[in-house]
Amino acid sequence: MSSSLSSSLINAPTIPLRNGMVHPTIGFGTYKVGFIPASASTVTESDKAGMERTASECIKDALDCGYRFLECAQFYGNEHEVGAAIAASGVSREDLFICSKVWTTTIEEGPDAVEKQLEKTLSDLGTDYIDLYLIHWPVPGKHVEAYKRLQELKIAGKIKGIGVSNYAWEDYLELKEADGVTDFPVVNQIEINPFLYRKNTIQKFTDEGVVLQSYRSLRDGKAFNDPTLIKIASAKGKTVAQILGRWCHQSGFVYIPKSVKKERMIENAQIFDFELSEDDMNELNGLTTPEALETFKDLYRKCVNRDTSKDGTMEGVKMDITID
Repeated sequence: MSSSLSSSLINAPTIPLRNGMVHPTIGFGTYKVGFIPASASTVTESDKAGMERTASECIKDALDCGYRFLECAQFYGNEHEVGAAIAASGVSREDLFICSKVWTTTIEEGPDAVEKQLEKTLSDLGTDYIDLYLIHWPVPGKHVEAYKRLQELKIAGKIKGIGVSNYAWEDYLELKEADGVTDFPVVNQIEINPFLYRKNTIQKFTDEGVVLQSYRSLRDGKAFNDPTLIKIASAKGKTVAQILGRWCHQSGFVYIPKSVKKERMIENAQIFDFELSEDDMNELNGLTTPEALETFKDLYRKCVNRDTSKDGTMEGVKMDITID
């Protein structure tokens, strides 16, 4: 089964990026794989159980299964183990697509700290370039200068493509319209699943030519008992996870599932041999509630303090964001 899956994954469809690169449609997420950051927003019993295996062991399994896009981050705290697994795998660097992200505390320290962190990431992962490097959160007053340094590092060959993560539309406009920003983001990594489907925001980025990477594609397993998903999965002869993955892929997003169990890695990737009907898609598209959007807004406000400027005043602060 692993051999068959490896072939199908390597030959899975790609999504063109506006800088001429192509992006794999499926990847393996490494968040909470072998390590749980101290400031992780949620920690489930499944997360704790997953600590019985190292990140290197999990990444080895993912590569054996055929995953070639690895989604990493400074914040995840396990890039050195990811690098060790890559080195031991025998998979050539040219066959891999590696994405990483620079964390908020580093962005707050300034562009030099951002460059230093990239060098550490390169060393930890055992590579001399990153396919995609993202600003993890739009730190007010800091993210634009950090992004400009990434432009320089791209010219130097350390980065192939630059992107952002957790950007609201207003954050993107602030970046795009800033003096000195000329190499616009090719991706925005945000939470996307049928229970947080921000149609207007997604359409704005899509119209702009920004590809959406989906994190929490499987909603951390919290929707596996949803009756709508169970009904569609039963009709298709698929699992709920596969329905969520297919919805993500069919919607045009980059799908980034994660698991510490090899059998689940295989299951999560088996989404290319069936299609959801228009009725299925419409039903799934309608699962996002107003309450879910408000919960998202509260989380965004918690992670990105847009309500206070650098000098502690309200002057020039953008209070509203597009949440839907």
